[in-house]
Amino acid sequence: MRALALTAEWPVPNVAAAAVLPDGTVATVGDADAPFRIASVAKMLVGYTMLVAVEEGTVHLDQPVGQEGCTVRHLLAHAGGYAFDGTAPITRPGTRRIYSNTGIEMAANALAEAADMPYGEYQFEALLQPLGMRATILHGSPAHMVSSTVSDLVRFIEELRAPTLITAATAQQFRTVQFPGLPGRVPGIGRFADCAWGLATEIRGDKQPHWTGTHNSPATFGHFGGAGTLLWVDPGTQVACVALTDRSFDDWSTEALRRWPELSDAVLAEALATGADA
Repeated sequence: MRALALTAEWPVPNVAAAAVLPDGTVATVGDADAPFRIASVAKMLVGYTMLVAVEEGTVHLDQPVGQEGCTVRHLLAHAGGYAFDGTAPITRPGTRRIYSNTGIEMAANALAEAADMPYGEYQFEALLQPLGMRATILHGSPAHMVSSTVSDLVRFIEELRAPTLITAATAQQFRTVQFPGLPGRVPGIGRFADCAWGLATEIRGDKQPHWTGTHNSPATFGHFGGAGTLLWVDPGTQVACVALTDRSFDDWSTEALRRWPELSDAVLAEALATGADA
C-alpha cells in the first residue's frame, strides 16, 4: 500500500504500521513483529477485557467503584471525576470528561478484585491468548505500560471489526458514546464542548482538529499513545490503521498532528479506491 510509505518521512528512529482494508486484507510497512511501547493505546485493551468480564458475569458496567456515584462505566469513559494521576477525586462523576490513567487503573483493579486474580492474568486469558496476541506484554499499569507489535494489534483490530469474544451488541457498547455531551480535553489535542468517548476508546465525533484524518467518519474510534503510537477503526468504511513508533509524542507533537491525519486520509483514500476497483 502506497499510503503506508508516508511513514518513512516521519522523524522517528523506527516505525511499523498496518492498514486493514474493508475486505480484511492487511498491508504493512516496517517490522510488524518488532515490539514497541504502545502507551495509552493499551487502554483499549482494558476496555475490551472489561466487556469480556461483563459477559462472563464477573463485573457489570454500572457497579459502584471509587467515590460516591462513580461506576465502572464512568471510569472507562473518563467521567469518574479523577485527575490524570491521583486517587483523590477532583469533581463529581458524570460532570466532565477528565482523561485519567487513575480511572482506567481503578476499573482494572475492580476486575482483579471481582475475579480474585491479577488483572494481567485475566487480560491474558480473556483477550490476549484467545486472539493469539502472544507478543503483547503488560509491564505495569494496564493504562499505559504495555508493549506490543503491529501484528498483535492487527489481531485486535480484526476482533474489533468482527467480534468473536463477545456479542455484537456488547461490542457496540465499546464504541458507543458514554455520557454524551460532556465537555473535556483530549491531551495534546485540545478542549471540546462535546468530548466523545466510549469505553476506554476515544470516538472522533465532530472534534476538530483531531489526530485521525479529515475524512474519517464521526464514528471512528481508537486511541493514540504518548509513545508516538496510534490505532483507529472506522466502522463507516471498515478501514483501520495502526502505527507504532519509538519516539515520544511530546517530542514531535506538532509534526505528528500533521503527519498522522495525512497518513489516515491517504490510507482511507487508497483503501476505498482499491475496493471500488475490485
